[in-house]
Amino acid sequence: MQRKGPLYILPWRCTFTCDSNCVHCASAGKPPFPDEMDTSTALRLVDQIYDFGASWLGISGGEPLLRKDLFEIISYARKIGLNASIITDGHLMDEKVFENLVKNEVRVSVSIDGGEATNDLIRGKGTYAKAAAAIKRLSSANLLNCLVYTFANFSGGTNVNTEDFVHVLDLAAKYNARWVIYHGFIPYSRSRDSLKADPTPQQYEWAFNQLFDLRSRYKGKPEINVYCTFFARIAKQRGLPDFDNWFNHFFLGRCFFGKFMSIAENGDAIPCSFNDAYRLGNVKEKSLKTIWEEMQNSEFFAKIRDKSNLKGKCGVCEYREICGGCRSAALFYTGDVFGSDPRCAYVPKVLHEK
Repeated sequence: MQRKGPLYILPWRCTFTCDSNCVHCASAGKPPFPDEMDTSTALRLVDQIYDFGASWLGISGGEPLLRKDLFEIISYARKIGLNASIITDGHLMDEKVFENLVKNEVRVSVSIDGGEATNDLIRGKGTYAKAAAAIKRLSSANLLNCLVYTFANFSGGTNVNTEDFVHVLDLAAKYNARWVIYHGFIPYSRSRDSLKADPTPQQYEWAFNQLFDLRSRYKGKPEINVYCTFFARIAKQRGLPDFDNWFNHFFLGRCFFGKFMSIAENGDAIPCSFNDAYRLGNVKEKSLKTIWEEMQNSEFFAKIRDKSNLKGKCGVCEYREICGGCRSAALFYTGDVFGSDPRCAYVPKVLHEK
């Protein structure tokens, strides 16, 4: 089912709260925000998403399964004609949750960050076993969508290594996950605590070349997708066949800042699911259509969509149009949303020539 609207999927971060304590996450161990949307407001949001023309309601958190009215909202979305998907680490997937997922045909992506030892160091003891059990069960019901792997350094180690990459790919292959999405760390503030889990530029460069090689090994079973802008530069350098089609119709890592929007817990529209610094308007006061039109007509967002306005090495890079760096990373590392993404190790040709 695909409807016609500006966006195929409209993500909603339904709650900020999470009872896990992952080293790379802004929601780790946090309570819900006091102004999170109540049930009636959330149902009106679902109506707006339908009217906006999206085909999918994409639900994230925090941990979405902590929201008590989650399946009331999902059931309503399905009733009016929306598809629904969620992302979870699976630790709360009991019998009742599973039955509701099956009943509502919810596509589920599961967060898992390596083999058991690594995942449990990142996400907490016992989390791997719960995620693996959820993956197996979701697969049996044909509801498993993707596995989501977030890069992280942690005290005494990292999951930026071949062993953990391959472990999750093999798990995905065994249980018929559509993709494994390898997710670059995206900072959420400028504090040292929020940045300490981020891999180094050299780790990213190694990881993306390794993942490029693994694509040939797995041959699409599962597909490898990467949520980081400069994987496109690696793919181009490495001679990925049919690059333009891959880039335009498959690659998740393009920076959509100003070309996309998500809904935060309180109803604010934000221009990136990982950037709360810019708020576009609240769905309790404006329709999604109005908020979207205002963003498209905004001088600021027009400027940020034009990559010729980027600064530093991103601004002079020959791969600027297919990469351009992550605007959220640039903002939180440099203080300037137009600045360079410092996580990229590549030095543009023009800087070599100086």
